[in-house]
Amino acid sequence: MARHGLSQRTVCRLLKLSRSTARYRSVRPRDDLIRQRLRELALRYRRYGYQRLHVLLRREGFRLNHKKTYRLYREEQLQVRQRQRRRRAATSRLPLPAPSQRNRRWSLDFVSDQLLGGRRFRCLTVMDDCTRECRGILVDFSIGGARVTRYLDMLMTSQGKPANTLSDNGAEFTSKAMFDWGQTHGVQLHFIEPGKPAQNGFNESFNGRLRDECLNELRIPVKMNTDSGGM
Repeated sequence: MARHGLSQRTVCRLLKLSRSTARYRSVRPRDDLIRQRLRELALRYRRYGYQRLHVLLRREGFRLNHKKTYRLYREEQLQVRQRQRRRRAATSRLPLPAPSQRNRRWSLDFVSDQLLGGRRFRCLTVMDDCTRECRGILVDFSIGGARVTRYLDMLMTSQGKPANTLSDNGAEFTSKAMFDWGQTHGVQLHFIEPGKPAQNGFNESFNGRLRDECLNELRIPVKMNTDSGGM
């Protein structure tokens, strides 16, 4: 129109464009507040993808669907960078059959980390292999076999009793305290083959996310509660 000195009506007729389309002005509200909050959440939870960030936004009262969250997530360039993994030789693996009932099998494993002061602590994670639910996490500087059994007793009061447990061959799980606990409660203790953590894959997968999204992100001094024996 400016270059050729034509009217809007003429230009729309030549371009076969509706004049209402040419005159339309978007009435969509600006997304500045959503974008700002999305950036803040992505900075706080650096290993969260757009789906988890969408849930957090919805909990805070923002009215948007997952497609809009994904669009803003891409426009703000908040994609989680994929970590490069070393390629390993392909080996044949037998699939680990998952239990078909809740409380059929609990898998146990440890995760270790250290505080800013350099003191190391351990996390005992207890997973239900059927529901993929974390039954509990025990955190302390030292966790022996007797402490593991006391924690399992506490979990059973609210979560129910497992029929089996699966763990590695660590001293805490093969101790006399664990053997006596299994005999007392009628729980069968199963152990993976040495050097094959993939046989406890459900718990290993959860521990990987726990380290990636929690332990590697939180680097703050922590005081121990000596009364409860945990963090």
